[in-house]
Amino acid sequence: MSQVTFREATAADLSTLLALLADDAIARERTGYVDEPTLEVRAAFDEIATDPNNVLVVGERIGEVVACLQLTFIPGLSRGGMRRALVEAVRVRADLRGQRIGEQLMQDAMARARARGCRLIQLTTDKRRQAAHRFYARLGFEASHEGMKRTL
Repeated sequence: MSQVTFREATAADLSTLLALLADDAIARERTGYVDEPTLEVRAAFDEIATDPNNVLVVGERIGEVVACLQLTFIPGLSRGGMRRALVEAVRVRADLRGQRIGEQLMQDAMARARARGCRLIQLTTDKRRQAAHRFYARLGFEASHEGMKRTL
């Protein structure tokens, strides 16, 4: 297995990021799903890329993007002003799953969070994603809260 390296995403990665996000039946069910960069998606990418509290991380192997996630750093008043990191949109290319790329990606995210002074990292995952639940539990994440969402 070739080494995976992690870096911040660039605009040139956008189509590949969308393909990784789309390679998921649950994601394709959601409102707003797109498979090509629209003006709105490009604007969102630009906003994330210029926000110092956000980073899109890609995993690259042999010059190909094979994994991604979004990491958001959140200052807060609770827990004595503790900073936390929020992980979103974790994906590993389907044909490469089971090779510990996702584990390496999450380890990279945790290292980035620690470097930014975060003392907690959190995420939500769809209740239907039982394999993802086992994956995150194996990495030490605990199902400590019940998440809720509402469309606006």
